[in-house]
Amino acid sequence: MGNLKKNLEKLKHPNSRKTMTLAKKLKKSEKKDQSKLGTHIKQNLIGEKIMWFKERIPEECEVFDKEQTLKLIESYLSRFDEELEQIALKNSIGQRKNRQHASREDVINMTRKKEQDEFETCGIEIPDLMDPQQMNVLRNWNGELRFLQHFKLKRFTKKILM
Repeated sequence: MGNLKKNLEKLKHPNSRKTMTLAKKLKKSEKKDQSKLGTHIKQNLIGEKIMWFKERIPEECEVFDKEQTLKLIESYLSRFDEELEQIALKNSIGQRKNRQHASREDVINMTRKKEQDEFETCGIEIPDLMDPQQMNVLRNWNGELRFLQHFKLKRFTKKILM
């Protein structure tokens, strides 16, 4: 990509065929890089979610029943409560009128609302904790993102688990 930029800068005429071809190649490679970045971000988010569930599964548990899955999802949805309390405490202490950690608080609130809406309507996507084979895959997972393809994620709604 750096080589393409150098070649583009060397060319004299801005509307020549050669310039247009190089500009097209440059734009294509930039789009490809942007697409890769989006994929990596998405994989990181899914990996963090799966790791959160892996860390909270008891050693002796083989599979979860509906009630255990519901409790685990509810604790997942309330994972930011402590941080929100800390932010509220910091905001109540100061003499300032503005919110000190406003952007973080807004991000947490938007995430919570989105996840809660998903859970109420179409379902929140998590590893299938009711399947013994998937529980085994989850236990043996070391956190590497390249093994995410081994997981069968399943959507659970509040209505299904009640």
